[in-house]
Amino acid sequence: MSTRQPLDDPRIPVKAKLAAAWTGVMFLYAYVDILAFFKPGVVTDILKGVVFEFDISQPLYVLFLTLMSIPIFMVVLSMTLPARANRVTNLIVASIQIPYAAFNMVGGSWPYFYGLGVVLEVILLVLILRYASTWPRTAPSATIATSQDRETVRAQQ
Repeated sequence: MSTRQPLDDPRIPVKAKLAAAWTGVMFLYAYVDILAFFKPGVVTDILKGVVFEFDISQPLYVLFLTLMSIPIFMVVLSMTLPARANRVTNLIVASIQIPYAAFNMVGGSWPYFYGLGVVLEVILLVLILRYASTWPRTAPSATIATSQDRETVRAQQ
């Protein structure tokens, strides 16, 4: 009879959780757009120079690229920014992305498909808000050295 050892479950740093969640947001964002190409008429409209209801143009594509770059940069920033700036940046950007994600549902066809994409994206954004808002604080040092403690250390040397 073998005894099972508990599985090792190391604590995941907040930065890694944030980067993973932003990666999920990025993939959902991209895959919803990619899968939308398979809707009847989408490619035909693109070949005619229309995306959604907008004429294809360089400014439109600059806007699309800018919007897509937000979660991409948040993956990098979540791993590299110092804790305080990281926390604030994630709280602000995720808060802005939630209404933006919901706005993508407005006027769209296929409400189940786009609705599921929005719900999944919002779940990840809420997780980001939770991870950032509950970022652990560094515990104060248990002992505070006093001048008397320093004198004791010097005397022992």
